Amino acid sequence: MRVAVFGAGYAGLTLARELESSLPEAVDLVVVDEDASHLVQHELHRVVRRPDLADEIVVDLDDVLDRATVREATVTDIDTEAGVATLDKSGDGEDGGDGGDGTAELSYDVGAVCLGAETEYYDLDGVEAHSTPLKRLADAEAVRADFLDAVDAGTAADPARVVVGGAGLSGVQVAGELAALARDEGARDAVEVVLLEQADSVAPNFPENFQRAVREELEARDVRVETGRAVASADDETIAFADGATERYDGFVWTGGIRGPDALRGERPVVRGDLRYEDGTFVVGDAGRIVDTDGEAVPASAQAAIREAGVAADNVERLVDHELSGEGGFEPRLDGYRFDSLGWLVSIGDGAVAQVGPTVLRGRSAKALKTTVGAGYLSSVGAVENAADLVREEVGWPEDEAGEPISDPPGEDDSGRIEK
Repeated sequence: MRVAVFGAGYAGLTLARELESSLPEAVDLVVVDEDASHLVQHELHRVVRRPDLADEIVVDLDDVLDRATVREATVTDIDTEAGVATLDKSGDGEDGGDGGDGTAELSYDVGAVCLGAETEYYDLDGVEAHSTPLKRLADAEAVRADFLDAVDAGTAADPARVVVGGAGLSGVQVAGELAALARDEGARDAVEVVLLEQADSVAPNFPENFQRAVREELEARDVRVETGRAVASADDETIAFADGATERYDGFVWTGGIRGPDALRGERPVVRGDLRYEDGTFVVGDAGRIVDTDGEAVPASAQAAIREAGVAADNVERLVDHELSGEGGFEPRLDGYRFDSLGWLVSIGDGAVAQVGPTVLRGRSAKALKTTVGAGYLSSVGAVENAADLVREEVGWPEDEAGEPISDPPGEDDSGRIEK
């Protein structure tokens, strides 16, 4: 019997580690990932400013998985009815034979689609062609290179302009990093960072006090925020808006939305709280639109993916045990996932905003919480050394050329602020 986990993001790695300890030894556990590594996605924006952090936020799967077989391949299609996945560049054709065109098939009895989401461009003319997303390390490297080119071209009299489209948490974080990078390069007057959002506020899906704190942090750190601006198209120099206005740019980052993985034809299927999609296939994390046991839509987030994976692990184990028992009859009852947020965190350059219940934290307390969460997650998946290195990198605030700590932006004290 084979259990396959497709993708090793937050959901996939958490699920695979739990299944390693719960599945019977007779079960073949396979993890398929495009580069056989795990990326701590919520820290990716940091690499734009500090490329050395890449080593801390990438974990080799062989280092954190014990019994699972790791296959390095791209999942291009999943036939849930047949229980077969098509893999690209998967090697010598094991587990189903070479497809004759660089592909192979992997059959499974129980599978979990944990491939995450891809960037959505909504068919906006020219946006995909002329912008850079932020999903992989190569994206962060490209964003950094384009930004530094813009810095070199800009002057105080004619500043370069770098635009970030989409003011969800990812867009907020990358805009904050770019503004901090401009300061690090001594180019605050030579480049302008602009954050666009079609809704009326940044972080539009969050409470008003969180939105307000995020916007104030962005503006205090030299990010120009423009809400109510719907992008319609882009060429290699200009962004056009739905109202007919235009904005020139020297760099363009797009974080405007998500779609499903290519293996699901770009769709994010609606999945019930037991996370079972069809027959023996589960969908966990951002790859699906999860509806919890209360009938509420679950937001796409790392914390939700990790907790969903725990429920999925129990349900996979139950299906496997039932199948191996040979007893037939009714399938076991599956557990349901109920979303209950632990809070929200977003970093903005050298600062952060955290929401814990109704309370919003700012300043060093929020930054410390953000660092703790990142390190705690790495420890939870067995990457203890990475966690320690991340803490060492993050606990100190940046220094100026004289070695003195850089002061906090106006309106922020050393301990951080608490807002109700």
